[in-house]
Amino acid sequence: MIKSVENYAVSALFSVDEKVIYAIPRYQREYTWGKWQWDTLFEDLLENDPSYFLGSIICINQSTDALAVQSLELVDGQQRMTTLSLLKAAIYACFSRLDIELTFDQQLELHNLKHKLILKSKTDQTRIVPQVQNSNQQDYYWVLHKAGILSDADHPSNAGNRRIMRAYRHFSARIEEYLQAASDKVSALTEIIEKVNTATLVKIEVASHSDAYTLFESLNNRGVPLTAIDLIKNKLLAKLESDDAGQIDKHFNNWMKVLTYLGDDYGIQERYFRQYYNAFKPELKHIVSVPVATKSNLIHIYENLIANDASSFLKTMMVHANLYAQIIGNKEVPDNPKLTGLLSSLENIQGVPSYLLLLLLFSKQETLDLKAEHFEKIVTLLIAFFVRRNTTDTPATRDLTKIFMSLSDEVTKLRGDAIYDLICKSLVNVSASDEDFIKGLSGNLYDDNKAVCRFVLCAIEESVMTRESAVDLWTIEGKQYLWTIEHIFPQGDNIPESWVSMIANGDKELAHSYKQEYGHYLGNLTISGYNSTLGNKSFEEKRDRTNRKGNPVGYKNGLYLNSELASETSWSVDKIKNRTELLVSKVVELFKLPSI
Repeated sequence: MIKSVENYAVSALFSVDEKVIYAIPRYQREYTWGKWQWDTLFEDLLENDPSYFLGSIICINQSTDALAVQSLELVDGQQRMTTLSLLKAAIYACFSRLDIELTFDQQLELHNLKHKLILKSKTDQTRIVPQVQNSNQQDYYWVLHKAGILSDADHPSNAGNRRIMRAYRHFSARIEEYLQAASDKVSALTEIIEKVNTATLVKIEVASHSDAYTLFESLNNRGVPLTAIDLIKNKLLAKLESDDAGQIDKHFNNWMKVLTYLGDDYGIQERYFRQYYNAFKPELKHIVSVPVATKSNLIHIYENLIANDASSFLKTMMVHANLYAQIIGNKEVPDNPKLTGLLSSLENIQGVPSYLLLLLLFSKQETLDLKAEHFEKIVTLLIAFFVRRNTTDTPATRDLTKIFMSLSDEVTKLRGDAIYDLICKSLVNVSASDEDFIKGLSGNLYDDNKAVCRFVLCAIEESVMTRESAVDLWTIEGKQYLWTIEHIFPQGDNIPESWVSMIANGDKELAHSYKQEYGHYLGNLTISGYNSTLGNKSFEEKRDRTNRKGNPVGYKNGLYLNSELASETSWSVDKIKNRTELLVSKVVELFKLPSI
């Protein structure tokens, strides 16, 4: 039996005035989160609005004495709750180390932060009680002692090599890095505390282990925690069951069609729901008025949309998820293979921010008098825009959603050619100049942006392909591209003697200097389907490499990008510079923006 389901701020879950602790059962797995999860949590908290949604936790509450310390058995969400505690400990330690005299309010902030990690009434009682596996509990107590929160704790041997201490050190380093860029360190720390305190978690309390197991199975049958999409689904199905009793199977199947269109990637599912609202915001403002959909407010937005008319909402989601599937390449655009291919290229160049505009245009195609050729021109324009934007970071990432939301609002007032003209004018006005574009392409492009680097190399090659010579350079085998970027002058730390001799006349120090300065230039890069077999081989071996059947797999493999390399006898810095200039000119020509 579920006792309660509530969305709480982190500050409420760790309330200074509440005598609540979260004990992780012995049978739970040890702490396993690593750098990727730590960075994701830290960056999500800082980059999103307050009240950012962190997911859910499930607790067993068997307390009967309201005056005693309430011990909740944390059966789902222990990784997240432990990590939040370690982040808080790192913040506390950084705050304590500030070489300034704190005001009363700042001292109170520090006092409260401490007692969100240990009870006020029992200063040796931690809010989180980790499980004992792999010394997790001992390590956690030692971290809190190191942070100045617990007065005493045993020092476990090898604690520094285990994840609890590593997470604490990692957060400490991230916070110090954040503070270095701040003019007011106290304000910056206070901002981090505020983002952590206002983040939210859904706390689900059950009365028994059997209830917890049943709930856990239903929420985690895909091996993931309860997400914002799960909560939207639950709200939708509950409303539909109330409005249309006895039809829950039908509604559930329709919901699953929505997710099938979007695919299994949760990030794409969540992005669709954000972009749907951002695209149609003017039409939805009478139901919910939020400036822009973010991870933090997604549940709030969709609770209102569902409450307004759940049945219509589900039908709308099915239609638009089907269109979104075409935009992201999960489905082909009916009767338009050219547009399907262009959309694939837009995905490859990471043109995701424009999908909200495309979703609106796809859905209103007839009303806006848009033909296939309009879509082809618009997507071609978007590809050029994003090649330039992702090379130069102009316009800034933070402005992209606003740009495409504004266009989504304005295009509904126009028809046909006028829509393309408006989009073209708007994007050209905010795009980087040719001068900045050339500058971005001419430097260490591979090091700066591997995705753009790969895209433009493939685009150059594809621009000269014929139907007979066409090769799919985006083929994936396993989880990697079959055709990969190959550095001509190799990138390993140990530069082979043949290369030192060729490129630096035997001077190893100079060869390393050349590698650092020119190794990632576009002119030193090509595409190979056999990158792992080329590696540190001499230039001649790379050029003349063949497979077991005697077919060329080196620079004589027939690709246009390798045509000049196939006849070269040596490689030098001057040749890298000259080839860079040639390839940059081709990229600029391929992705030229129209004049307005």
